Amino acid sequence: MWLYEKKLQYPVRVERCDLNMAKYLFAQFGGPDGELSAGIRYLSQRYTMPLDQTKGLLTDIGTEELAHWEIIATMIYKLIKDAPVEKIERAGLGAHYTQHDRALYPHDAAGVPWTAAYIQSIGDPVTDLHEDMAAEQKARTTYEHLINLTDDTGIKDTLRFLREREVVHFQRFGEALRLVTEYQKAKKVY
Repeated sequence: MWLYEKKLQYPVRVERCDLNMAKYLFAQFGGPDGELSAGIRYLSQRYTMPLDQTKGLLTDIGTEELAHWEIIATMIYKLIKDAPVEKIERAGLGAHYTQHDRALYPHDAAGVPWTAAYIQSIGDPVTDLHEDMAAEQKARTTYEHLINLTDDTGIKDTLRFLREREVVHFQRFGEALRLVTEYQKAKKVY
């Protein structure tokens, strides 16, 4: 059980409407390497972890990823909420507007809807933890690309926070991999 504090894990400051940046941020909102995919992946994988410690870690990181999804959603919403329809269309978000107005819908930067096919959960804890480490590295790289695409200091600040959390998650998954490997070696499970 966890408590929801009804506030963002990190504040979101947006200096101005930037529809292109909003479009790019959809990569982390509904893309294969985004926060929604990560959160659901980890919360699904936790059940086949052999140790309570690694189950707890996947639960903790999975719920944190959903908090990051909320941060991304807030950034996108703030970037598009006051934009006139003509600008939304010129920015390549006309199809999104047609179906969702300014509401958020999980899709990637190209408009491809989110799908459960993005989630990898094979049931082997070593394989899943390697997948998780790779996912964190892909998300970190995506955040670096997003940082390069904006000059909004508030957005950059929030993206840097999110990028650093990916680094921490990668390290924690590395520790979990060590624990699981030691456990399997002791139990002679391969």
